[in-house]
Amino acid sequence: MRLVIARCSVDYVGRLTAHLPLATRLLVVKADGSVLVHSDGGSYKPLNWMSPPCTLVTSAADGPAAEAGAVETWRVASAKTDDVLVVSVHEVLLDTSVELGVDPGLVKDGVEAHLQRLLAEQIEHLGSGYALVRREYPTAIGPVDILCRDAGGLSVAVEIKRRGDIDGVEQLTRYLELLNRDPRLAPVTGVFAAQEIKPQARVLAADRGIRCVVLDYDAMRGVDDPTTRLF
Repeated sequence: MRLVIARCSVDYVGRLTAHLPLATRLLVVKADGSVLVHSDGGSYKPLNWMSPPCTLVTSAADGPAAEAGAVETWRVASAKTDDVLVVSVHEVLLDTSVELGVDPGLVKDGVEAHLQRLLAEQIEHLGSGYALVRREYPTAIGPVDILCRDAGGLSVAVEIKRRGDIDGVEQLTRYLELLNRDPRLAPVTGVFAAQEIKPQARVLAADRGIRCVVLDYDAMRGVDDPTTRLF
């Protein structure tokens, strides 16, 4: 991972247009190819970013950027769309790279780990004809909770949460982008499974073609029999 603190301006051109005026920011270049622009505020969310697959090309600034005082230009182009992130660097305050190695992925809490095991054993909760391929399917950015195949034999990646929010949908989106590069698996669709899914997460999932499934933890572990309920 490369971390650069620099005075820079940022322009995003493509499906939307956005401009960040000159200021001191943190630029993050990850091993998966993503580039993120952070400020010292706004929690963990980047101000702007380009998701992989994309290409980063750096060059000496020229034209209007150079006239404005930039010394270097970063051009980050998406491989899937015409979107481009352009960073005009005026001054570099820190530039360092660190090898993080392979991340073991998020360690699930007790309920999430149990849900994963139960769903793998009861994969029919996802639909008739589903078949388990593997739990904790390894990828370069961490393991996918469950990889399975639907009734038609197509690959399905499943992300499991106790409470499903937007971050979980984003995590599954990154897995799907990576898995769909593997010709042995593509096309890969996604299922976001949780005991409770927030409305905002449902909207984002639907926009990205990800199906949401609500899991009844008590019923799956045999504590609660839904056939005995009055309501």
